[in-house]
Amino acid sequence: MIARRSFVFASVLAVALAPAGMALADPAAKAFLEKIYAAYKGKSSKGIGLDSDALLRLYFEPKLAALMIKDRKDAAKRGDVPELDGDPFVNGQDWEIGPVDIAVRDLAPDKASATVKFRNLKVETTVLYDLVRLKEGWRIADITWDGNDTLRGIFVKK
Repeated sequence: MIARRSFVFASVLAVALAPAGMALADPAAKAFLEKIYAAYKGKSSKGIGLDSDALLRLYFEPKLAALMIKDRKDAAKRGDVPELDGDPFVNGQDWEIGPVDIAVRDLAPDKASATVKFRNLKVETTVLYDLVRLKEGWRIADITWDGNDTLRGIFVKK
């Protein structure tokens, strides 16, 4: 009887003291990323063209979308290419990706982080996402590639 109480107490204590990141992630956040990467699977996949303001707002939170829109318009005025000259979802201009592994971790009720791993043109690739939930659904607040370069950092020079 004492052993059972000790086990129950230990189990309750372990759950109570578990890190917040161990909470179940919002399945909608993972579905948001799965839908993005579904557009990149297969040899003749088209990916997601981020060539309109509406598409940028569909995937990115408002401040980041505004930075991207401004950069694209400024580059067009200069007759130049935008700072983001590749696809942010695959970290490149070309892709042929295989299976995609997506792991999402809740950070707060309206924030999550995600790690996406895949093989692109025979190169192991990891893309990290900071996600925010808006009333319209999940959006990308930032992307980190190769552990240090960030999407937001391209537009916000220090």
